[in-house]
Amino acid sequence: MALQQLDNRAARRLFMDRHALIETPTGSAKGPELLELITRLGFVQLDSINTVARAHDMILYSRRPSYRAQNLKQLYEGDRELFEHWTHDAAVIPMQFYPQWHLRFKRDAARLKSRYRNWHRDNYEAQFDTVLQHIRDHGAVGSSDVGKDEKKGSGGWWDWHPSKTALEYLWRSGALTVVGRNGFQKQYDLTERVIDEHLRPDAIPCDEAETLDTLCNGALDRLGFATSGEIAAFWDTVSSSEARAWCKAQLDQGQLEEIEVAHTDGKLRRAFARPGTIESAQNIGPAPGRMRVLSPFDPALRDRKRAERLFGFHYRIEVFVPAPKRIYGYYVFPLFEGERMVGRIDMKAKRDADMLQVAAVWPERGIKWSPSRIRKLESELQRVARFAGLSQVVFTEGWLREPI
Repeated sequence: MALQQLDNRAARRLFMDRHALIETPTGSAKGPELLELITRLGFVQLDSINTVARAHDMILYSRRPSYRAQNLKQLYEGDRELFEHWTHDAAVIPMQFYPQWHLRFKRDAARLKSRYRNWHRDNYEAQFDTVLQHIRDHGAVGSSDVGKDEKKGSGGWWDWHPSKTALEYLWRSGALTVVGRNGFQKQYDLTERVIDEHLRPDAIPCDEAETLDTLCNGALDRLGFATSGEIAAFWDTVSSSEARAWCKAQLDQGQLEEIEVAHTDGKLRRAFARPGTIESAQNIGPAPGRMRVLSPFDPALRDRKRAERLFGFHYRIEVFVPAPKRIYGYYVFPLFEGERMVGRIDMKAKRDADMLQVAAVWPERGIKWSPSRIRKLESELQRVARFAGLSQVVFTEGWLREPI
């Protein structure tokens, strides 16, 4: 029996809808409305690079231009509506998902114990009691507040001092909670002082099967359609084999169906979806034609291969590529217009000159940069500049490049 097919346009719209990119970027971006947006996305990745603004701020701004960085800080550090932990990277996550992280704490505790021993020759485990007691006595600490007599390296993760390693391990395994950032340095406190008792592992036994079911359902809800591997990768807690087993069980129960999704090259790829997904996707209207600057860490681009299949957009961040080998630049932002990726932009905040400096824009192949499209870009960059606290946008001579 032939599988139902989801055409590429409907697949894009469904994917954009689940990533809060299909609607006009407007509305409140603080308090309950901001929490609702982050819950819809599932989490927001944190990153320290501040070329224009930090990644988490750019992610939220691109969907709600009224957003400002202090709104997330208040929601996270003030209201305690979010907690920080690991998905595929460090992220802020709605507090309602905290019980699902009990399994992550348990698995990280086992997985990281030997890994940290291999990375760090000093006996970091011997520092657990000392670190915990210091926090009990003095409150939240950063890594510079502990292990002051220990040998410190150059600052890379491979060269943490033992007490810093102990802090990270106790956080990843749930004994400590990160309560905020000070100059982007994590501040750790005792979980019992931060997380409401009814959410903590000692109040809710970890039901592994229930947690896996909740995580898999949550991943599929936010992807719209997915392979078992994509479901596993979303939160990065569920294993590939667990996701495959979940998909098979759901398929057998009629809770999922297999479909074929059309990509930009016309190829079809099998995926799992809830019954009725194709019909509902066909009813999603077009996205507004506004141009948006996306963060390199935007959730719509997290899975680079998926974005390439759906949008024909090949993107790799070049932060860790030696300068002579970079194709575009150190930190280049994707440009999204309507339902297409139309280019990428190399720009940087020059705070001493109070300007957003545009070094280069590379259109995607087949995308003509007409005067109207350039005006759209200029309008968006003016908004981005205001968001970054800058008063002007300056284009470097020769900024509009040929597609690569």
